[in-house]
Amino acid sequence: MTLPVKTDVDDLAAFDFDPRTRVIYGPGVLAQLGSLTRELGGHRVLLVTDKGLKSAGHDARAIEALTAAGITVAVFDETQPNPTTDDVDRALTVARQANVDFIIGFGGGSCMDCARGVNFLLTNGGRMEDYWGVGKAKLPMLPMIAVPTTSGTGSEAQSFALIANAQTHMKMACGDKKAACRVALLDPELTVTMPASVTAMSGIDAISHALETYVTTRRNPISQLFSRRAWGLLAKAFPQVLRSPRDIHARGAMLVGAHWAGAAIENSMLGATHALANPLSAHFGTSHGIAIGVMLPHVIRYNGSVVNGLYSELAADLGLCQLQADSATETLARYIETVVIDSGLPTSLQECNVKPDLIPVMAEEASKQWTGTFNPRPVNKQSLEELYRCAFQTPPRR
Repeated sequence: MTLPVKTDVDDLAAFDFDPRTRVIYGPGVLAQLGSLTRELGGHRVLLVTDKGLKSAGHDARAIEALTAAGITVAVFDETQPNPTTDDVDRALTVARQANVDFIIGFGGGSCMDCARGVNFLLTNGGRMEDYWGVGKAKLPMLPMIAVPTTSGTGSEAQSFALIANAQTHMKMACGDKKAACRVALLDPELTVTMPASVTAMSGIDAISHALETYVTTRRNPISQLFSRRAWGLLAKAFPQVLRSPRDIHARGAMLVGAHWAGAAIENSMLGATHALANPLSAHFGTSHGIAIGVMLPHVIRYNGSVVNGLYSELAADLGLCQLQADSATETLARYIETVVIDSGLPTSLQECNVKPDLIPVMAEEASKQWTGTFNPRPVNKQSLEELYRCAFQTPPRR
Protein backbone atom coordinates (compact mmCIF):
# COMPACT_ATOMS: atom_id res chain seq x y z
CA MET A 1 0.00 0.00 0.00
CA THR A 2 1.44 3.40 -1.01
CA LEU A 3 0.82 6.20 1.45
CA PRO A 4 -0.02 9.65 0.01
CA VAL A 5 2.84 12.08 0.04
CA LYS A 6 2.08 15.16 2.13
CA THR A 7 3.02 18.45 0.47
CA ASP A 8 2.85 22.12 1.39
CA VAL A 9 -0.19 22.41 -0.88
CA ASP A 10 -2.17 20.27 1.56
CA ASP A 11 -1.71 22.90 4.26
CA LEU A 12 -2.81 25.95 2.25
CA ALA A 13 -5.32 28.06 4.15
CA ALA A 14 -8.25 29.63 2.35
CA PHE A 15 -7.69 33.12 0.97
CA ASP A 16 -9.36 35.80 -1.16
CA PHE A 17 -6.84 37.70 -3.30
CA ASP A 18 -8.25 40.69 -5.21
CA PRO A 19 -5.41 42.66 -6.88
CA ARG A 20 -6.52 45.97 -8.37
CA THR A 21 -3.25 47.77 -9.08
CA ARG A 22 -1.03 47.43 -12.12
CA VAL A 23 2.64 47.65 -11.07
CA ILE A 24 5.27 49.10 -13.40
CA TYR A 25 8.87 49.03 -12.17
CA GLY A 26 12.16 50.26 -13.61
CA PRO A 27 14.57 53.20 -13.73
CA GLY A 28 13.00 55.99 -15.79
CA VAL A 29 9.42 54.69 -15.86
CA LEU A 30 8.21 58.10 -14.67
CA ALA A 31 8.32 59.05 -18.38
CA GLN A 32 5.23 56.85 -18.86
CA LEU A 33 3.09 58.91 -16.48
CA GLY A 34 1.42 61.00 -19.20
CA SER A 35 0.59 58.11 -21.53
CA LEU A 36 -0.75 55.99 -18.66
CA THR A 37 -2.95 58.83 -17.45
CA ARG A 38 -4.39 59.30 -20.96
CA GLU A 39 -4.88 55.55 -21.25
CA LEU A 40 -7.03 55.64 -18.11
CA GLY A 41 -9.09 58.59 -19.36
CA GLY A 42 -7.43 61.44 -17.48
CA HIS A 43 -7.59 64.98 -18.92
CA ARG A 44 -7.52 67.29 -15.89
CA VAL A 45 -5.24 65.97 -13.16
CA LEU A 46 -4.68 66.86 -9.53
CA LEU A 47 -1.02 66.19 -8.64
CA VAL A 48 -0.66 65.82 -4.86
CA THR A 49 2.93 66.25 -3.71
CA ASP A 50 5.07 68.21 -1.21
CA LYS A 51 7.62 71.02 -1.14
CA GLY A 52 10.58 68.66 -0.77
CA LEU A 53 9.89 67.03 -4.11
CA LYS A 54 9.51 70.42 -5.71
CA SER A 55 12.96 71.45 -4.49
CA ALA A 56 14.41 68.18 -5.83
CA GLY A 57 12.88 68.93 -9.24
CA HIS A 58 10.90 65.70 -9.36
CA ASP A 59 7.52 67.38 -9.66
CA ALA A 60 8.72 69.26 -12.75
CA ARG A 61 9.53 65.94 -14.42
CA ALA A 62 6.08 64.61 -13.60
CA ILE A 63 4.35 67.75 -14.87
CA GLU A 64 6.42 67.64 -18.06
CA ALA A 65 5.38 64.03 -18.73
CA LEU A 66 1.73 64.94 -18.19
CA THR A 67 1.63 68.14 -20.22
CA ALA A 68 3.47 66.45 -23.10
CA ALA A 69 0.48 64.09 -23.26
CA GLY A 70 -1.91 67.06 -23.49
CA ILE A 71 -3.06 66.83 -19.87
CA THR A 72 -3.93 69.86 -17.73
CA VAL A 73 -2.28 69.71 -14.29
CA ALA A 74 -3.38 71.32 -11.02
CA VAL A 75 -0.76 71.00 -8.28
CA PHE A 76 -1.20 70.74 -4.53
CA ASP A 77 2.31 70.72 -3.02
CA GLU A 78 1.55 71.52 0.62
CA THR A 79 1.14 67.98 1.96
CA GLN A 80 2.56 67.67 5.46
CA PRO A 81 3.99 64.56 7.13
CA ASN A 82 1.17 62.59 8.78
CA PRO A 83 -1.48 64.50 6.78
CA THR A 84 -4.51 65.77 8.64
CA THR A 85 -8.07 66.51 7.66
CA ASP A 86 -6.96 70.12 7.11
CA ASP A 87 -4.42 69.01 4.47
CA VAL A 88 -7.12 67.04 2.68
CA ASP A 89 -9.52 69.97 2.77
CA ARG A 90 -6.95 72.33 1.26
CA ALA A 91 -6.13 69.89 -1.52
CA LEU A 92 -9.84 69.32 -2.09
CA THR A 93 -10.31 73.04 -2.75
CA VAL A 94 -7.65 72.90 -5.49
CA ALA A 95 -9.27 69.80 -7.01
CA ARG A 96 -12.72 71.38 -7.12
CA GLN A 97 -11.45 74.63 -8.62
CA ALA A 98 -9.72 72.68 -11.41
CA ASN A 99 -12.67 70.32 -11.97
CA VAL A 100 -10.26 67.38 -12.05
CA ASP A 101 -11.12 63.95 -13.40
CA PHE A 102 -7.96 62.13 -12.30
CA ILE A 103 -5.66 62.07 -9.24
CA ILE A 104 -1.95 61.38 -8.91
CA GLY A 105 -0.26 60.82 -5.55
CA PHE A 106 3.39 61.73 -6.04
CA GLY A 107 5.75 61.40 -3.09
CA GLY A 108 5.89 59.48 0.15
CA GLY A 109 3.02 57.80 1.93
CA SER A 110 1.72 61.14 3.20
CA CYS A 111 1.17 62.40 -0.36
CA MET A 112 -0.60 59.21 -1.37
CA ASP A 113 -2.76 59.29 1.77
CA CYS A 114 -3.71 62.92 1.10
CA ALA A 115 -4.47 62.17 -2.56
CA ARG A 116 -6.66 59.23 -1.60
CA GLY A 117 -8.41 61.35 1.03
CA VAL A 118 -9.25 63.94 -1.63
CA ASN A 119 -10.65 61.17 -3.80
CA PHE A 120 -13.07 60.10 -1.06
CA LEU A 121 -14.42 63.61 -0.49
CA LEU A 122 -14.44 64.78 -4.09
CA THR A 123 -16.48 61.82 -5.28
CA ASN A 124 -18.57 60.92 -2.23
CA GLY A 125 -18.79 64.17 -0.24
CA GLY A 126 -18.86 64.60 3.53
CA ARG A 127 -15.85 64.56 5.87
CA MET A 128 -12.96 62.13 6.31
CA GLU A 129 -14.54 60.99 9.57
CA ASP A 130 -17.42 59.58 7.51
CA TYR A 131 -15.05 57.05 5.89
CA TRP A 132 -13.25 55.87 9.01
CA GLY A 133 -13.34 52.11 8.66
CA VAL A 134 -13.86 50.00 5.54
CA GLY A 135 -16.19 50.18 2.55
CA LYS A 136 -18.09 53.37 3.40
CA ALA A 137 -17.77 55.07 -0.01
CA LYS A 138 -21.04 54.47 -1.86
CA LEU A 139 -20.20 56.14 -5.18
CA PRO A 140 -17.46 55.42 -7.75
CA MET A 141 -14.13 57.14 -7.21
CA LEU A 142 -11.73 58.77 -9.68
CA PRO A 143 -8.91 56.73 -11.19
CA MET A 144 -5.60 57.31 -9.40
CA ILE A 145 -1.93 56.66 -10.14
CA ALA A 146 0.60 56.49 -7.32
CA VAL A 147 4.27 57.35 -7.82
CA PRO A 148 6.23 56.65 -4.60
CA THR A 149 9.45 58.58 -4.08
CA THR A 150 10.33 56.89 -0.78
CA SER A 151 10.71 53.20 0.06
CA GLY A 152 8.56 53.00 3.16
CA THR A 153 4.79 52.87 3.41
CA GLY A 154 3.93 50.83 0.34
CA SER A 155 0.77 52.95 0.25
CA GLU A 156 0.62 52.60 -3.52
CA ALA A 157 -0.32 48.94 -3.00
CA GLN A 158 -3.16 49.71 -0.58
CA SER A 159 -6.75 50.94 -0.59
CA PHE A 160 -6.52 52.91 2.67
CA ALA A 161 -6.03 56.60 3.38
CA LEU A 162 -4.40 57.19 6.77
CA ILE A 163 -5.53 60.67 7.80
CA ALA A 164 -5.14 62.33 11.22
CA ASN A 165 -7.93 64.32 12.80
CA ALA A 166 -6.68 67.93 12.78
CA GLN A 167 -7.90 68.51 16.35
CA THR A 168 -6.95 65.28 18.13
CA HIS A 169 -4.08 64.25 15.77
CA MET A 170 -5.22 60.64 16.07
CA LYS A 171 -5.06 58.75 12.79
CA MET A 172 -8.10 57.39 11.01
CA ALA A 173 -7.74 54.47 8.60
CA CYS A 174 -10.25 55.04 5.80
CA GLY A 175 -10.38 52.11 3.41
CA ASP A 176 -12.34 51.14 0.35
CA LYS A 177 -11.50 48.88 -2.60
CA LYS A 178 -12.61 51.70 -4.91
CA ALA A 179 -9.73 53.79 -3.51
CA ALA A 180 -7.06 51.39 -4.77
CA CYS A 181 -4.68 52.86 -7.34
CA ARG A 182 -5.09 51.80 -10.95
CA VAL A 183 -1.32 51.98 -11.48
CA ALA A 184 1.75 52.11 -9.23
CA LEU A 185 4.82 53.53 -11.00
CA LEU A 186 7.97 52.36 -9.18
CA ASP A 187 10.94 54.37 -10.44
CA PRO A 188 14.06 53.95 -8.25
CA GLU A 189 15.64 57.07 -9.78
CA LEU A 190 13.15 59.13 -7.75
CA THR A 191 14.39 57.67 -4.45
CA VAL A 192 18.10 58.47 -4.89
CA THR A 193 17.64 62.07 -3.68
CA MET A 194 16.08 61.07 -0.36
CA PRO A 195 17.89 62.63 2.61
CA ALA A 196 19.74 60.11 4.76
CA SER A 197 17.25 60.53 7.59
CA VAL A 198 14.30 59.80 5.30
CA THR A 199 16.09 56.78 3.84
CA ALA A 200 16.58 55.46 7.37
CA MET A 201 13.08 56.14 8.67
CA SER A 202 11.26 54.90 5.59
CA GLY A 203 13.45 51.80 5.42
CA ILE A 204 12.73 50.85 9.02
CA ASP A 205 9.03 51.36 8.39
CA ALA A 206 9.10 49.07 5.36
CA ILE A 207 11.01 46.39 7.27
CA SER A 208 8.43 46.56 10.05
CA HIS A 209 5.65 46.02 7.52
CA ALA A 210 7.29 42.83 6.28
CA LEU A 211 7.77 41.56 9.84
CA GLU A 212 4.34 42.46 11.20
CA THR A 213 2.32 41.23 8.24
CA TYR A 214 4.08 37.86 8.37
CA VAL A 215 2.60 37.09 11.80
CA THR A 216 -0.77 38.89 12.08
CA THR A 217 -3.91 36.97 12.88
CA ARG A 218 -5.13 37.70 9.34
CA ARG A 219 -2.03 36.32 7.63
CA ASN A 220 -2.69 34.01 4.70
CA PRO A 221 -0.66 32.33 1.94
CA ILE A 222 -0.79 35.43 -0.28
CA SER A 223 0.13 37.96 2.40
CA GLN A 224 2.98 35.78 3.66
CA LEU A 225 4.28 35.35 0.13
CA PHE A 226 4.52 39.13 -0.17
CA SER A 227 5.86 39.55 3.38
CA ARG A 228 8.69 37.07 3.02
CA ARG A 229 9.75 38.31 -0.41
CA ALA A 230 9.70 41.86 0.92
CA TRP A 231 11.75 40.86 3.97
CA GLY A 232 14.42 39.26 1.80
CA LEU A 233 14.75 42.35 -0.40
CA LEU A 234 14.59 44.95 2.35
CA ALA A 235 16.84 43.34 4.95
CA LYS A 236 19.61 42.83 2.40
CA ALA A 237 19.31 46.15 0.55
CA PHE A 238 18.85 48.47 3.54
CA PRO A 239 22.47 48.37 4.79
CA GLN A 240 23.63 48.97 1.22
CA VAL A 241 21.53 52.10 0.66
CA LEU A 242 22.78 53.47 3.98
CA ARG A 243 26.39 52.94 2.83
CA SER A 244 25.90 53.86 -0.85
CA PRO A 245 22.86 56.13 -1.26
CA ARG A 246 23.26 56.34 -5.05
CA ASP A 247 23.27 52.58 -5.61
CA ILE A 248 20.32 52.34 -8.01
CA HIS A 249 20.11 48.55 -7.71
CA ALA A 250 19.81 48.69 -3.93
CA ARG A 251 17.36 51.58 -4.22
CA GLY A 252 15.29 49.46 -6.59
CA ALA A 253 15.27 46.53 -4.19
CA MET A 254 14.09 48.82 -1.39
CA LEU A 255 11.33 50.30 -3.56
CA VAL A 256 10.02 46.92 -4.71
CA GLY A 257 10.42 45.48 -1.20
CA ALA A 258 8.39 48.33 0.28
CA HIS A 259 5.73 47.74 -2.37
CA TRP A 260 5.49 44.01 -1.63
CA ALA A 261 5.26 44.78 2.09
CA GLY A 262 2.46 47.24 1.32
CA ALA A 263 0.68 44.54 -0.67
CA ALA A 264 1.01 42.28 2.37
CA ILE A 265 -0.66 44.95 4.52
CA GLU A 266 -3.56 45.09 2.09
CA ASN A 267 -4.06 41.35 2.60
CA SER A 268 -3.25 40.87 6.28
CA MET A 269 -3.17 44.26 8.07
CA LEU A 270 -0.57 45.21 10.72
CA GLY A 271 0.01 44.71 14.43
CA ALA A 272 0.81 46.25 17.79
CA THR A 273 3.93 48.13 16.67
CA HIS A 274 1.83 50.47 14.55
CA ALA A 275 -0.83 50.80 17.25
CA LEU A 276 1.92 51.95 19.64
CA ALA A 277 3.52 54.31 17.11
CA ASN A 278 0.51 56.47 16.34
CA PRO A 279 0.07 58.01 19.83
CA LEU A 280 3.79 58.86 19.87
CA SER A 281 3.35 60.88 16.67
CA ALA A 282 0.16 62.48 17.98
CA HIS A 283 1.55 63.63 21.34
CA PHE A 284 5.23 64.26 20.67
CA GLY A 285 5.50 64.68 16.91
CA THR A 286 7.71 61.60 16.78
CA SER A 287 8.37 60.68 13.17
CA HIS A 288 6.57 57.47 12.27
CA GLY A 289 9.73 55.60 11.26
CA ILE A 290 11.48 56.56 14.50
CA ALA A 291 8.53 55.43 16.61
CA ILE A 292 8.42 52.14 14.72
CA GLY A 293 12.16 51.54 15.16
CA VAL A 294 11.93 52.06 18.92
CA MET A 295 8.87 49.87 19.48
CA LEU A 296 9.37 47.01 17.02
CA PRO A 297 11.99 44.95 18.95
CA HIS A 298 9.81 45.01 22.07
CA VAL A 299 6.72 43.89 20.16
CA ILE A 300 8.73 41.06 18.57
CA ARG A 301 9.71 39.85 22.05
CA TYR A 302 6.11 40.18 23.24
CA ASN A 303 4.82 38.11 20.33
CA GLY A 304 7.51 35.45 20.50
CA SER A 305 5.60 33.05 22.73
CA VAL A 306 2.98 32.54 20.01
CA VAL A 307 4.91 33.01 16.74
CA ASN A 308 8.51 32.02 17.44
CA GLY A 309 8.28 29.46 14.63
CA LEU A 310 7.38 32.17 12.10
CA TYR A 311 10.13 34.46 13.39
CA SER A 312 12.60 31.60 12.99
CA GLU A 313 11.73 31.39 9.29
CA LEU A 314 12.54 35.07 8.80
CA ALA A 315 15.72 34.86 10.89
CA ALA A 316 16.85 31.77 9.00
CA ASP A 317 16.32 33.57 5.68
CA LEU A 318 19.15 35.92 6.67
CA GLY A 319 21.32 33.22 8.22
CA LEU A 320 20.78 34.65 11.71
CA CYS A 321 19.86 31.27 13.19
CA GLN A 322 18.77 27.81 12.15
CA LEU A 323 15.20 27.10 11.19
CA GLN A 324 12.96 26.39 14.21
CA ALA A 325 15.55 27.70 16.67
CA ASP A 326 14.08 28.33 20.11
CA SER A 327 16.02 31.60 20.32
CA ALA A 328 14.68 33.02 17.04
CA THR A 329 12.54 35.69 18.70
CA GLU A 330 15.41 37.20 20.65
CA THR A 331 17.76 36.86 17.69
CA LEU A 332 15.34 38.76 15.47
CA ALA A 333 14.69 41.46 18.09
CA ARG A 334 18.43 42.02 18.55
CA TYR A 335 18.91 42.16 14.81
CA ILE A 336 16.30 44.93 14.48
CA GLU A 337 17.93 46.86 17.34
CA THR A 338 21.25 46.65 15.50
CA VAL A 339 19.65 47.81 12.24
CA VAL A 340 18.11 50.81 14.00
CA ILE A 341 21.43 51.70 15.65
CA ASP A 342 23.29 51.39 12.34
CA SER A 343 20.77 53.70 10.68
CA GLY A 344 21.44 56.41 13.26
CA LEU A 345 17.92 56.48 14.68
CA PRO A 346 16.97 56.56 18.40
CA THR A 347 16.49 53.26 20.19
CA SER A 348 14.47 54.48 23.19
CA LEU A 349 11.50 56.69 24.00
CA GLN A 350 13.74 58.65 26.35
CA GLU A 351 15.87 59.70 23.36
CA CYS A 352 12.66 60.86 21.66
CA ASN A 353 11.86 63.17 24.61
CA VAL A 354 8.73 61.22 25.50
CA LYS A 355 7.33 62.15 28.92
CA PRO A 356 6.79 59.00 31.00
CA ASP A 357 3.75 60.46 32.76
CA LEU A 358 1.85 60.31 29.45
CA ILE A 359 2.48 56.60 28.96
CA PRO A 360 -0.89 55.54 30.50
CA VAL A 361 -2.72 57.99 28.22
CA MET A 362 -0.87 56.72 25.15
CA ALA A 363 -1.51 53.10 26.15
CA GLU A 364 -5.23 53.81 26.34
CA GLU A 365 -5.14 55.42 22.90
CA ALA A 366 -3.04 52.61 21.44
CA SER A 367 -5.55 50.06 22.71
CA LYS A 368 -8.17 51.70 20.47
CA GLN A 369 -6.03 51.55 17.31
CA TRP A 370 -7.42 49.17 14.73
CA THR A 371 -4.04 47.68 13.84
CA GLY A 372 -3.57 46.31 17.34
CA THR A 373 -6.57 44.02 16.91
CA PHE A 374 -4.62 41.95 14.38
CA ASN A 375 -1.58 41.38 16.59
CA PRO A 376 -0.86 37.65 16.95
CA ARG A 377 -0.80 37.92 20.73
CA PRO A 378 -3.74 39.93 22.10
CA VAL A 379 -2.97 43.36 23.53
CA ASN A 380 -4.83 45.64 25.91
CA LYS A 381 -4.11 48.86 27.75
CA GLN A 382 -1.99 47.10 30.40
CA SER A 383 0.19 45.16 27.97
CA LEU A 384 0.65 48.19 25.73
CA GLU A 385 1.64 50.31 28.71
CA GLU A 386 4.24 47.70 29.65
CA LEU A 387 5.61 47.76 26.10
CA TYR A 388 5.99 51.54 26.27
CA ARG A 389 7.82 51.23 29.58
CA CYS A 390 10.13 48.54 28.19
CA ALA A 391 11.00 50.91 25.36
CA PHE A 392 11.61 53.94 27.55
CA GLN A 393 15.30 53.44 28.22
CA THR A 394 18.02 52.63 25.69
CA PRO A 395 18.41 48.83 25.48
CA PRO A 396 21.76 47.49 26.65
CA ARG A 397 24.26 46.53 23.97
CA ARG A 398 24.16 42.76 23.77
